[in-house]
Amino acid sequence: MSRAHWFLPETPDVLGLLRGQVAVTIEGVDAFAAWAGGDTAAAEVVRDAEHRGDVAKRALLGALRAAFVTPLEPEDLFALSRGVDWILNYTRDLVSESEVMACAPDAVIAEMAGLLGEAVRHIDEALAHLGTDQDAATEAADEAIKAERRLERAYYNGMGALLGVQIRSERIARRELYRRCARIGEMVIDVAERVVYAVVKQS
Repeated sequence: MSRAHWFLPETPDVLGLLRGQVAVTIEGVDAFAAWAGGDTAAAEVVRDAEHRGDVAKRALLGALRAAFVTPLEPEDLFALSRGVDWILNYTRDLVSESEVMACAPDAVIAEMAGLLGEAVRHIDEALAHLGTDQDAATEAADEAIKAERRLERAYYNGMGALLGVQIRSERIARRELYRRCARIGEMVIDVAERVVYAVVKQS
């Protein structure tokens, strides 16, 4: 081994680590969709995924500290990781709030949960193209935003339907759950737009 090789800077696969965090997030949102569809046991899968997502985030941050060069600016990688982490955190919080309020998920939450899973998969696709096919990365990010817009429509439809719910406690509980789900959608927008911003900076 040459002396020069001893001093080569570390080049950890930070994008690979970020996609690993997204993969855990996909597991979590899939479990969330299963829970929203009536599988109560999936709540624990959501919580486990949230914990593993935190581990994946810490691994990425550690790699960022060690990396001499990165395919994206560290600020962008950090923001993307943080946004993905919040998606899973808010998903876990929604499940916990539903349990505390004894308000089971309904068809509206199930629809939003399915759209959330679709959006996160588009984010993963966008990350897969970063640095190699910027147009494809942007298109995938745009598809994530479109899925979130459909989530918004489901949210507004659900909120409108709540006007017909006669039991006040149920109406309030469902409104809070719908709002929390919409907040998860807002995080999807933040992550997708950060991908687009990263592409713009590389252009």
